[in-house]
Amino acid sequence: MTRYRFHLKVLSLFAGAWLLVPSVWAASGGATVSYRRVFKGSSPEFIEVKISDQGKATYDIRQLADDVDPEPFEVGPAVQKKIFELAAGLKHFEIANLDVQKKIANLGQKTFRYENGAEVHETSFNYTVNSTATQLMQIFEGLARQQEDLVLLQRQAKFDRLGVNDALMQFESDMDHRLLPEPERLLSILDQIAADSHFVEIARTRARAIAERIRTSRPN
Repeated sequence: MTRYRFHLKVLSLFAGAWLLVPSVWAASGGATVSYRRVFKGSSPEFIEVKISDQGKATYDIRQLADDVDPEPFEVGPAVQKKIFELAAGLKHFEIANLDVQKKIANLGQKTFRYENGAEVHETSFNYTVNSTATQLMQIFEGLARQQEDLVLLQRQAKFDRLGVNDALMQFESDMDHRLLPEPERLLSILDQIAADSHFVEIARTRARAIAERIRTSRPN
C-alpha cells in the first residue's frame, strides 16, 4: 500500500467515526420529560421546562413574540426523580386524554412530553382532575416560578438596587405558598445581597432572614 493510499484510508476511518458521533450522543442522551404551557395574553405567555434523566435541565420563559431562548439551570436529584416517577405513573403520557370532559374557561394549553430515543409521547390539556398530572404540573410550574424569582433578583441586584426588597418579598410570598420545589437554589443571591452594604438595610435583613429560613428547613 502506498503512503498516499494509507493516508486516504486513515482519513476515511476518521470521517466514519465522526459521522457516528451524533448517533452515539443520541443513544446515550437518556430520557427527557418536558412541560410546556402556552397561554396567549398572560404574562408570561410561554413556559417550557425540560428535565433529562442525565441531570440536565433547561427553561424557556417568555412572551410568544420573543425569540426562543432556552437557558440551562440546575435541578436536584430528588426533584428529578419525582418528575420521572410521576411521568411513569402517567405511562410516559401514552394516554388518550387528560383533559376534563366539560366546558370551562381557557386556562392555557399544557403539554407533557416524554422522549427516549425513538420513543416519543405527549399529551395536552386545558384543565385536568388527574391527581398525578396535577402534581407533575405543579412541580414544573414551581420550577418555572423559581427561575423567574431568581432572574428577577439577579436583575434587580444589578440594575435596580432599590427594587431588590420588592423582589425579595415576591420570593418570600412564593415560599409561603409552597410554590417553589427548591428554594435553596437562590441561597447564593440571597447571601450576596445580605453581605453587600450597597443595598438598603431592609433588603439585606430580609435576604438574611429568608436564607436562614431556607437553611433551617432543609432536611439533614
